[in-house]
Amino acid sequence: MTKTPRPRPDHGAREQWRIFGPAIVLTLAGFVVAYQFVEPAPPSRIAIATGGEEGAYYSFAERYAELLARDGIALEVRGTSGSIENLGLLAESESGIDVAFVQGGTGAEVAAPRLRSLGSLYFEPLWIFTRAEPPPRRLAELAGGRIATGGEGSGTRAVALRLLADNGLTGAPTTLLPAGGNEAAEALLLGGLDAAFVVASPEAPVVARLLAAEGIAPMSLARAEAYARRYRFLSALTLPEGVIDFERNIPGRDVALLAPTANLVARDDLHPALAVLLLQAAKQVHGGGGLFERPGEFPAPRHLDFPLSEAARQYFEFGPPLLQRYLPFWAANLIDRLKVMLLPLVTLLFPLFKIVPPTYRWRVRSRIYRWYRELQTVDDRIRAAGPAYNLERLAGELTRIENEVRQVSVPLAYADALYDLRLHIAFVRETLHEAEAGRRW
Repeated sequence: MTKTPRPRPDHGAREQWRIFGPAIVLTLAGFVVAYQFVEPAPPSRIAIATGGEEGAYYSFAERYAELLARDGIALEVRGTSGSIENLGLLAESESGIDVAFVQGGTGAEVAAPRLRSLGSLYFEPLWIFTRAEPPPRRLAELAGGRIATGGEGSGTRAVALRLLADNGLTGAPTTLLPAGGNEAAEALLLGGLDAAFVVASPEAPVVARLLAAEGIAPMSLARAEAYARRYRFLSALTLPEGVIDFERNIPGRDVALLAPTANLVARDDLHPALAVLLLQAAKQVHGGGGLFERPGEFPAPRHLDFPLSEAARQYFEFGPPLLQRYLPFWAANLIDRLKVMLLPLVTLLFPLFKIVPPTYRWRVRSRIYRWYRELQTVDDRIRAAGPAYNLERLAGELTRIENEVRQVSVPLAYADALYDLRLHIAFVRETLHEAEAGRRW
């Protein structure tokens, strides 16, 4: 009865693990180390501080929220009293506010070294409406009157008090009242005020109401350019005659105005990906321009109270990240965060797997080639054996080599080398037989 030969153990898999195993373990360790440097994912929810719910900041924030929601980011809109309160909320990490609208020129009111600007968004004209006829052209001419300077905590009040102080209007006989918006407009219309400071766009309802009112007119500042030179956060603008209403010719003359810009400000720990996402939303909302802004002029890295964030700087210099131009936000952000994982791939995986295959081939073939040295020694001794040399000893040596080679197992890819070795053993045995036959004759 013929016995079925027992299958030989697969030494090839073991040999592969000995060679490739350390390389794989080293590469995995490299990935683990690199993962420690992967930035955390951006939060899915952030909060923005605006101003009063009837103001432009609140309206713009709601439009931002709609745009960010498309990318899976929930933007919570919180109404406040204005820019000064917004800065205070940003400065307090426990407030839950991540980003805020802030009127240019108010940054000096709060000590907040961790705040960073994301850019300016649009011009916010400073309107000074008066009941005087003709309207005065210099702030000093408001002396002795009752003046609304904007509500407490508002950017309007911060700028108004600064400009009035430059003209010596800091107290009696001038009365400075902390009122703004619709409250100030109503008081001015009813005769309870002589002048009111308002910072708002020409389209704002309170501005439209006062521009159209009988007996109320905006001041055209004679020294607007001088103020703009003194305060870099201000720009001198001109509202052309009739641009608001051609039929009624509102305003009835060119009006020289001063205008800070509305800025987007965040803490320095705002995730860079969210900073870029907010700027992309700002471009969609404000990039079309307005009465004072050219299309594409905003958002911009100008007229800032705080240092520009690094993410914003890169956005203004190079545009949105390449991946965000073609991929959904979540996918682009994931790839961008994991790019550090390429480091072990490039520095370890590629070189290792370039070296490992030749090493593996050498290891497998060395299990075969090491027998050639002994085989060659036997062959040389057969050929050099004299008449008295014991050939049986060489035959025994050859049999030992042959038996040990039969125990060698290699992967199929290297079986040709093993069979070549067996053929060469057979060839040396044939030489041995010829030597033995020669002696018998």
